Amino acid sequence: MKQMQKAKWLLLVLIIPIIFSGCATTAGKAFEMSESQVKLRAIQTRAFDTTDKKKMMQTVISAMQDLDFILDKADFDLGTITGTKFIGIGVITMTVSVRPRGEKQLLVRANAQYGTQSVDDPATYQDFFNTLEKALFLTAQQVD
Repeated sequence: MKQMQKAKWLLLVLIIPIIFSGCATTAGKAFEMSESQVKLRAIQTRAFDTTDKKKMMQTVISAMQDLDFILDKADFDLGTITGTKFIGIGVITMTVSVRPRGEKQLLVRANAQYGTQSVDDPATYQDFFNTLEKALFLTAQQVD
């Protein structure tokens, strides 16, 4: 009988560390950003000296259409616009968000995906922001 109790205790002593070691998580690391993610966010984001969110969103829509995106949805309250562009056999999806930055600026962030992969090519975002800046200039000059 004593051997049976010793065996139970030994088994318990061996199993408890195994059980608790299985509970270790990486949840703290799940939301850490790498340096490349920070660089990508900087490439994807521009600040503009305006506070007219409605006009900015209309201009973003125009810029996306100029780049042959088909608009999927736009939500003024959230400040997001999503569009799709078909290239060959692939699809690029771009979501652009517009949000206030301080009292005198708006931040515009474009996030593109090719299929399920995030686009990290700076030229893609540079093309979008160049088109957006031209559209903003035309809007400011009241040219249709």
